[in-house]
Amino acid sequence: MKQVTLNVQGMSCNHCVNAVEGAVKNAGAAGKVDLPSNTVTVDYDENKVSLDTIKAAIEDQGYDVV
Repeated sequence: MKQVTLNVQGMSCNHCVNAVEGAVKNAGAAGKVDLPSNTVTVDYDENKVSLDTIKAAIEDQGYDVV
């Protein structure tokens, strides 16, 4: 398992948290959002899902991964 923390811009409420965590889960990983710092910590198996796929899933929800 690999862990990475991504900066995600555009999150402002619990709906945003649920959208981002759901997108990460649907991509095949586990994510935990820290709303005050605008970050999501992602645990994933790089043999099953790429970091680019996870980033794309978050961006598809309307948020910017920087």
